[in-house]
Amino acid sequence: MKILALIGLFSFLSFGDDNRGYKVKIGDELPNIQLNLLDGTILNNQSLEGKVVVLQFTASWCGVCRKEMPHLEKDVWQKFKDQDFILIGIDLKEDEKTVRKFIESTGVTYPIAIDKDGSLFDKFTLEKAGVTRNIVINKKGEIVFLTRLFEEKEFNQMIDVIDSELKK
Repeated sequence: MKILALIGLFSFLSFGDDNRGYKVKIGDELPNIQLNLLDGTILNNQSLEGKVVVLQFTASWCGVCRKEMPHLEKDVWQKFKDQDFILIGIDLKEDEKTVRKFIESTGVTYPIAIDKDGSLFDKFTLEKAGVTRNIVINKKGEIVFLTRLFEEKEFNQMIDVIDSELKK
C-alpha cells in the first residue's frame, strides 16, 4: 500500500495534476484561430502550416511579460526568424494605442496581434487564468510545449524545443 502511495505521489510531482491554467495540452491540435496583426496582416491555421509557431500571450500591465519580452526578442525571434518560424505576441484585452505604446517601450520587433475581447486566450486557457504564456506549435499544427510565467530553465527548454522542431 505504501509503495502505491509513493508511486501516486511521484506521479503527481513529476507530471502534476496542475494544468497551470491551460485547457489545451501537449499533443493537441492548434484550435482554429485568426490573428489580426498590427501591420494589417491576417494569419490563421492555414497560413501557419509548415512553420514552427510560438504564440506569446502578453499585456502592457504585466510585469512578468515585460521581463520576458526582451528575452523572446533576442533569444527566440532574432535567433529563429529567418527559418520556418514565427513568434507572434498576442496582447490581451487592450486597445491599439496602448499596445503600440507598449511595443515601442519594450523594443520588440516580432509580429503583434491584439485579442481585444480575450476570446483567443479563452481557446487555450481556463477561466481567470493569468497571462505570460508561450505556446509552441510544430509544423503539423500540434502543440509541443507550454510555458507559464518566465522561468529561465523552462524558457531554455522552450528554445531547445523550437530548435529541435525546426530541424525536423
